[in-house]
Amino acid sequence: MTEDQIDLFARISHSRTADEVVQQIELLILEGVLRDGDRLPGERELSKRFDVSRPILREALKELEGRGLVESRHGGGTFVADVVGQIFSRPLIDLIARHHKATQDYLEYRRELEGLTAELASTRATDYDRDILTRIIERMRRAHAAGDFDAELEADIELHQAIGESAHNIILLHTLRACYRLLQQGIFFHRNSVFDAPGARDRLLVQHEAIYEAIMARDPAKAKAASQSHIDFVAAATREAERTGEWNRIARLRMQQRDRAN
Repeated sequence: MTEDQIDLFARISHSRTADEVVQQIELLILEGVLRDGDRLPGERELSKRFDVSRPILREALKELEGRGLVESRHGGGTFVADVVGQIFSRPLIDLIARHHKATQDYLEYRRELEGLTAELASTRATDYDRDILTRIIERMRRAHAAGDFDAELEADIELHQAIGESAHNIILLHTLRACYRLLQQGIFFHRNSVFDAPGARDRLLVQHEAIYEAIMARDPAKAKAASQSHIDFVAAATREAERTGEWNRIARLRMQQRDRAN
């Protein structure tokens, strides 16, 4: 570890109780430092870094597991549980997926949420946050230039998540992560339907760069406007893709009917 690196799991400096270990790991999860699926260090390493006995550490991990925050995998270690996935229950996700109105409501919600998030990020982003945003936008540009759609889509989600982290608001952070989880699962619409529209990839890159540049310039009004303009474009592209898809469906049925008649 270099001098400027910070150990995630800081030495417990007080009474060295399981509660203190629990609180520290809880905060790392709450603040979005530890994400679902992240593997915790092994028991020996973790007890050393916390400077607590292994029985105390085991007690803390058992408590965290009881709270549904970590899970033990046989022979594989201890991992952060999927706390994001629990924000929307499976029955609600299935219900949302079956009703078209939810798509526009989702985008309307994201428009306001992401506008606020970008606005906060422009004033709260630290130098570390700004470095992360720069790395992601550069990766997005490389993927765009190479025509790597999957990598560009991945960078798209990661950029929005990093902006959420840069806003330094815990509730916004986890709400956005839940929204992006639904998007990644294709609950509302397939992201490729937006990317496939003529000229869409170029326009989306320009929009993401505008959000990034406004945050880097520490301009809250411009950051909010750029973010909301981006969602407006996604909403319009989604409606157009749905309309085109419906036209194609009807045209195909007509063609099939004519074939049968002939």
